[in-house]
Amino acid sequence: MLTPPRTVVRREGGLYALERALQRRGFRHVAGADEAGRGACAGPLVAAAAVLPEGRRGEIDGLADSKLLTPASRERVYEEVVARALAYAVVIIPAEEVDARGLHVCNLAAMRRALASLTTRPEYVLTDGFGVDGLDVPGLAVWKGDRVAACVAAASVLAKVTRDRLMVELDGQYPGYGFAEHKGYITPEHSEALREHGPCVEHRFSYVNVAAVSGRAGRPPRSRRPAVGPAPEPMERFDASGGTVGVALGEQPRPPAPVGEDVVMEGGVR
Repeated sequence: MLTPPRTVVRREGGLYALERALQRRGFRHVAGADEAGRGACAGPLVAAAAVLPEGRRGEIDGLADSKLLTPASRERVYEEVVARALAYAVVIIPAEEVDARGLHVCNLAAMRRALASLTTRPEYVLTDGFGVDGLDVPGLAVWKGDRVAACVAAASVLAKVTRDRLMVELDGQYPGYGFAEHKGYITPEHSEALREHGPCVEHRFSYVNVAAVSGRAGRPPRSRRPAVGPAPEPMERFDASGGTVGVALGEQPRPPAPVGEDVVMEGGVR
């Protein structure tokens, strides 16, 4: 069997080069997936997936890795992604689920759910850093994908803006921690608030710094969260306006896909 010719994508080709190369190979709908909140010790983990249109309509002015954008720029780019994307989905994993299942497991599951919820079925999937199994289409994990592929950058903006909005809401529910400023990440101010007030239900007790101030540091990570306290909010997704809906954009999620195989860009199976 003949091996398809190798596709070379150069970084100097810009943010859209990888998707354009895949589209020239026949993969018209390329989805990107990314997350926000892995490194935070409080608040939910948020994953998003997006499929951008081919050609000029899919080119969004100012699109970049969400971490490189100012809050105002992220909000503007978010609105553009929502307006232009062929499909997008956002999945939220509460802190209690992160503690119960583990961060990496939740991260992969959230990206898998977001990709499965897209109303435009992707023909190829690009993910930031980690390969995602359980997909029935070829995919590629891209190092620093949110700086290399436009669809991954779009997903990173969706995830980051959604999570930031949630953390601002949580700041009103749990004042004193500064969630609106640091968004649940570890800062000197957040560490001082933890020492002064102790953790709240939105903190991740599986994290060492939270366990240390909670008095539960001697327990295994997944058993550190106290059994008492308010039940976590169910997993939700958000529509373009930021309002909560049962399923992103009103679509019904597909049933779980069978485990697939990642395919490298040359066409060979890894």
